Amino acid sequence: MKNKKIWLITGAGRGMGVNIARAALVAGNAVVATGRNTDAVTRTVGKADDLLVVKLDVTSPEDAQAAVKAAVERFGGIDVLVNNAGNISAGFFEEITPQDFRAQVETLLFGPLNVTRAVLPVMRAQHSGLVVTISSTAGFSGGEFLTAYAASKFGVEGWMESLTPEVAPFGIRTMLVEPGFFRTELLTPESTHYAEPTIEDYAERTRQIITAWSGMNGKQGGDPARLARVLVQLASQEEPPLRWAAGADAVEELERKARRLLAQADAYRELSSSLAHDDTNA
Repeated sequence: MKNKKIWLITGAGRGMGVNIARAALVAGNAVVATGRNTDAVTRTVGKADDLLVVKLDVTSPEDAQAAVKAAVERFGGIDVLVNNAGNISAGFFEEITPQDFRAQVETLLFGPLNVTRAVLPVMRAQHSGLVVTISSTAGFSGGEFLTAYAASKFGVEGWMESLTPEVAPFGIRTMLVEPGFFRTELLTPESTHYAEPTIEDYAERTRQIITAWSGMNGKQGGDPARLARVLVQLASQEEPPLRWAAGADAVEELERKARRLLAQADAYRELSSSLAHDDTNA
C-alpha cells in the first residue's frame, strides 16, 4: 500500500498498547508490537501477516537496539514509534521508597529515551519519521499520590519539547499524547503499585485515595479503542499535532492549568519585572 507505514509500539501486551497496535494494523500498516512478555503480546494483539512480535523491556538499552534491528530486518525501516509502555508507582512522597521512585523514572522516562535513542538513527537515515510518546494529564498537572508518576511524565514532556527542534531538520516529527481517564488496565494491580503505608499522618488519606481509585477501575469514561483510531489518523497527517490532549477531561485540565499559569505569572508581575541590573549608576 502506498500509505503503509511501519509502526513500533512499546507495551503492546496489555492496555492502550493493544488498541494502538490493532488500530494501526486495521488501517493497513505494518506493526512491530513489543512487550516484556511476547506470549501476552501475541495473545492480545492476535496474528497478521504484517505483524512482528518482539521482546522489549524498555529499561534495557540492549533490548531496544535488538527490537529496532529486528524491525528493520523484517520491514526495512520504522516510520512511527509509539512510546507507550508504562505503569504507576503511587503513594505519598515520604512513603515511596527511593528504589521505587527510581524504578518509576526508569520505566516512564528512561524507557522512552532508550527506545527513541535506538530508533532515531533509522529515522534520520530515512529523513522521515514520527516519535509519539504517551504522556498523561499528570505530565502537565501534578497531584497528590502521584509524585513519582508525575515527575516522570513531566520529564517526558520536557524531553519531547526539547527533542522536537533537534530532529525537525531531518524530517522527524514528534507528538505528545496526554490522555485523561480511559478504561484501560492501568489501575489494576498488575499496573499500579501502591507504596507501603508507614506514616500514620497519611494513613486515612491513603485509604480514601486507594478506595476511590479501585472504585474507578473499569468505569473510566474514555474508550481506548477510539483513542487508538484517532491516534492512527493523526499520525498519518503531514503535520501531526505537537501535543494532543486526549479526552474531554484532558482538555479541561489543560485549560485549568493554563489559567493557573497565567494567574501565577500575573500575580507578581511587577516584582518579577524589577530584577534587572540597574546600569544607570555604573
